[in-house]
Amino acid sequence: MSRTAPAPITATLTVPGARLYHEVRGSGPLVVLVGAPMDAAAFAPLADRLAADHTVLTTDPRGTNRSPLDDPDQDSTPELRADDLARLVVRVDAGPATVFGSSGGAVTALALVQNHPGLVRAVVAHEPPFAALLPDRERFLAQTDDLIATYLGGDALGAWAKFMAQANIELPEGALEAMFGGHRDPRVLADERRWFAHELRGTVAWRPDLRALRAAADRIVVGIGEGSAGQHCDRVSRALAAALGTEPVLFPGDHVGFVGDPERFAARLRPLVR
Repeated sequence: MSRTAPAPITATLTVPGARLYHEVRGSGPLVVLVGAPMDAAAFAPLADRLAADHTVLTTDPRGTNRSPLDDPDQDSTPELRADDLARLVVRVDAGPATVFGSSGGAVTALALVQNHPGLVRAVVAHEPPFAALLPDRERFLAQTDDLIATYLGGDALGAWAKFMAQANIELPEGALEAMFGGHRDPRVLADERRWFAHELRGTVAWRPDLRALRAAADRIVVGIGEGSAGQHCDRVSRALAAALGTEPVLFPGDHVGFVGDPERFAARLRPLVR
């Protein structure tokens, strides 16, 4: 890939209750890269690599960064975000989309193929965090309520510590304070607060329509980071693949491998989006 990839075309689409910032790169079959709460910027290096032979759409999910809401207190649900993606896919008008969704974006992508199957050619669901398929789901949701209350009570570091423990993610000593302590960008803090207050629980509490997903199982790939073994999203991904009667596909890196090594990640993803 050239290191001087063309700048993306940027635009805003007005949808019910929000204005969706999005970027379009390249030409060819449509690939959508989406997260939640991650915004378009997190996917830019991966998008640049795929844009050599694809039209690549990235977006800030509603309520995040450059996609403001009419009502800032509106909760974000996978169904609502999937409806937004459906409108963006129609707007780009480059045919059915292959959708790569990571974390909460994987839940969005699953809701999209479940509710708008005609717009989707394939879905790569990379490490979705929803708990519905796990035997300890009630305990997990209770823990989620507790860590949300901790954050909204003013203890951000305590909430993140509980989140990492719940996700079974081990950080080096001092990493939590370095990542989430001290002075931080006000916009990042605003997005973080919205995620805790209005998005996290709706995402992890999502209940898939397994009948609809099984009907589309030949179009769904479940992805797991090679470095995510034993983590919550690894457990969820394996449970989802088992429910669909498929085998998960391993990707380079961990939960955010596409950020740490977009070159290797793109090489693994490219055969799937073809």
